[in-house]
Amino acid sequence: EVQLVESGGGSVQAGGSLRLSCTASGLTFDHADMAWYRQVSGNKCELVAARRTDGDTYYPDSVKGRYTVSQDAAKNTVHLQMNTLKPEDPAVYVCAAGSPPRFVAGVPPKCTYTGFNYWGGGTLVTISS
Repeated sequence: EVQLVESGGGSVQAGGSLRLSCTASGLTFDHADMAWYRQVSGNKCELVAARRTDGDTYYPDSVKGRYTVSQDAAKNTVHLQMNTLKPEDPAVYVCAAGSPPRFVAGVPPKCTYTGFNYWGGGTLVTISS
């Protein structure tokens, strides 16, 4: 059974940083594409980072230069480093993975993408005043 478990969410002041983690069991990120999405009230979904097995990454303009996705192969974990957090960043952040990998280079796996077959439960990020 494949499981993805996110961690690292919490409350941070605007301008601060957080590092989210997505740890997999039953699946190896070396052989899976993955992505981070965020969901806000009203079920609005946004892709915030994606990573192919060849290391190619994608970020939308809303987070480019602030968010970085990286893999810790030894721990079978993918991290999302979020810097300079803004008031519009709070959300439930969810990781997703697809094996076999199908994410096509140059075609971001936005929220309507159906190629991810595994999803985590999410971790909440909030901005404190």
